Amino acid sequence: MTIFLRNRRSWAAGTATALALASLAALAGTATPASASGRATTATATAGASVPGTAAALKPASPAASAPPASGDPAAPAALTLPRPTGPYATGRDTLFLTDHERTDPWVPAAGPRRLLVSLHYPARPGSGGGSAPYMPEAEARLMLAQRGLDDPEWPGLVAATRTFSRTDARPAPGRFPLVLLSPGFGTPRATLTGLAEELASRGHVVATADHPYESTGTELPDGRVLTCAACDEVAAQPDDAARRKVLAAVSAGRAADFSFLLDRLTGPRPAWRHARTIDARRVGMAGHSIGGNAAASTMAADRRVDAGVNMDGTFFDPVAARGLGGRPFLMLGTDPDHAPGSGDTSWDEGWARLDGFKRWLTVRDSGHFTFTDTPAIGEQLGVVDPDAPLSAARSTTITRAYVTAFFDRSLRGRPARLLDGPTPAHPEVLFQRR
Repeated sequence: MTIFLRNRRSWAAGTATALALASLAALAGTATPASASGRATTATATAGASVPGTAAALKPASPAASAPPASGDPAAPAALTLPRPTGPYATGRDTLFLTDHERTDPWVPAAGPRRLLVSLHYPARPGSGGGSAPYMPEAEARLMLAQRGLDDPEWPGLVAATRTFSRTDARPAPGRFPLVLLSPGFGTPRATLTGLAEELASRGHVVATADHPYESTGTELPDGRVLTCAACDEVAAQPDDAARRKVLAAVSAGRAADFSFLLDRLTGPRPAWRHARTIDARRVGMAGHSIGGNAAASTMAADRRVDAGVNMDGTFFDPVAARGLGGRPFLMLGTDPDHAPGSGDTSWDEGWARLDGFKRWLTVRDSGHFTFTDTPAIGEQLGVVDPDAPLSAARSTTITRAYVTAFFDRSLRGRPARLLDGPTPAHPEVLFQRR
């Protein structure tokens, strides 16, 4: 992925590091930090050398478009905003900090038990609750942007303050709703799936999005410490691609254990969430971006409670189980041509052959690896463009929402989903590779 910045100063810093790690970043399906110590740090920590995805260089694009004005300019944007959810429900958001005392953290054993930070979006009563839920802590935004080679000092505050459409302390809407688990890409904070989580919640799902500590550029704990990406360091330290793939397979399998623990804490006899009664534990789905999409298949293989899964542009480092997924439905939604049949990522061809329930393999023209996250919407507002992925933020959002929600409506609610039957003029970018 090559990133261009409109009307910005030179962004040459980090280019050499990006070149050195380009093959690793491509393998992981996401940008990989050049330096991401697993030690807990204060909230003022920095990310080390900048790595702009798989970019060979960062440079200004056409001066025709303008970037956000400089600090002090009265025209400077007060805030960025996510796309508004389209469903009939208002949305609320809670945050859980959970500790699994049965498991030691796999990346930093000295840290003790495995911990999870979880955002819970849910259908809410209109007009209830406090202010808009925050998008992400500024420390997390700073680390994420630095990893992508975006070092404007104003941007972490702007990104952290991105407007969401969920309210804190909102009262749940009456009823019980399917649960959808979301897992972000490797090295990427959970906040980058907020737009999809809000859309699903507005359409009548409870959505639990997990940060997996030491697998993101930064995870801020409730006490203010920030955990950086020890798993990224582990991948980068491997001698060859085969060894790196083995570590990334362990990431996916480890996330399956994280989500089984989370399901226990959300649907067990003593649930950790105050509104757990709104969850219908008989209807559970999971979706993820990049390695989070691999984790959806890994979790389904390990836990029969997950009824359906979606992989958004993730390599199956942990292969789909040879025995299949017990007839449960699965959607593969990826970039075109990178995830078309016979492309360089053969894990999709192999995974497709093993899926044994309702399944669809869709690719999206003009898309990029981060098309299925909040990155296009936030990037456009910051003046960041990717000429290798010209699909607009509006189309990226519309397509991701339409196909993921249609899949879960069909799989968890038994509703008709004609969108999954074949190509439609409403979405000409979406190609049906297999049905």
